[in-house]
Amino acid sequence: MSLIHICDHESYLNQRIRQQYNSGEDSIQTFENKGVNQYIIYLPSPHQTYEDITLEQGLTEGYNIEFKPIQEQNAFTRQIPQGGHFVVVMKQSKVDGDFAIAATGIFIRPMAIFSLDVIIDPNEEEYQSLVIKHSIIRNYPSNWETILRLFLNRQMAIHELPQLVKYVDRNYNLDFRPPSWDEYYTSSKSFLLV
Repeated sequence: MSLIHICDHESYLNQRIRQQYNSGEDSIQTFENKGVNQYIIYLPSPHQTYEDITLEQGLTEGYNIEFKPIQEQNAFTRQIPQGGHFVVVMKQSKVDGDFAIAATGIFIRPMAIFSLDVIIDPNEEEYQSLVIKHSIIRNYPSNWETILRLFLNRQMAIHELPQLVKYVDRNYNLDFRPPSWDEYYTSSKSFLLV
């Protein structure tokens, strides 16, 4: 669901970004083009409850995502290819528990992809690479893995990537309607059962 919210300029998340940074309709693109930004995605415990909103409503609106422009580049953020954005996934292991880093990686908007290193064992510094493609886009190019690798290795520029995000961004596709959490969850369960 987070990828759905981040890709759609009309999502609640991106409306908040425009309000917060008050730089007009193109503020998300402006921030994305200036340098590396950070998205923090919080994955609450499935049994977590809140006073004013259900967990499903919060996930449907994208309340679990934060955006921060990175003001000062450091050795780590300089490793991210130009046009990519830093992603941190924080996971809550129990109700009312603290959030801990579960994964870090890069968001590539044109391809609507997260390329993550999931933390398997933090004590042993064991990670597993994971690429998450947008669940609604069905026509990724057959060579998308090669394109992604070329971009991550700085052998392909951001403007050379296929613009798949246009299928799932209401700025470009007026027919796109983001799913609710219930629709997303139900479709993912039926997909797994097939």
